[in-house]
Amino acid sequence: MYKIMLALHLVFAIFAIGPLIHATTTAARGLRTADAGAIVASSKSTRIYSYASFLAVIFGFGLMSSPAPWGSGDEKVASFSEPWLWISLILWFVAILLALMVIVPTLDDAAENVKAGTSVSALTGKVAAAGGVIALLFLAVVFLMVYTPGS
Repeated sequence: MYKIMLALHLVFAIFAIGPLIHATTTAARGLRTADAGAIVASSKSTRIYSYASFLAVIFGFGLMSSPAPWGSGDEKVASFSEPWLWISLILWFVAILLALMVIVPTLDDAAENVKAGTSVSALTGKVAAAGGVIALLFLAVVFLMVYTPGS
């Protein structure tokens, strides 16, 4: 069960969170070029991959509660009492909130503004900054998942 959960956790981490980071860090391009189609596509991609990232978390919980392939067999891979796990979850949650509560609504507003012929240059910095913060948050999550301090 451990290997199945590990594979599923990694697959969703790579194929959901990776594209989410890409979508959020490149979303400002559509704003710079005032391309409504690109802005809508970035918003949709960010929304879809944000929700898909929940599967990485779900399979992470499955992995965590699997019997460890090392030791006596009674030991679990990780425990809810480990701080690195909670910190990772909080960082993931903040990243998803930024994506869904800052980037997506800003991109949706920007797409409407572009269609109406209004400038969206003032929104570019907000989207770029939020995308950069999301990338840094997920970088910290990867570090915590690999290093697992305190365990």
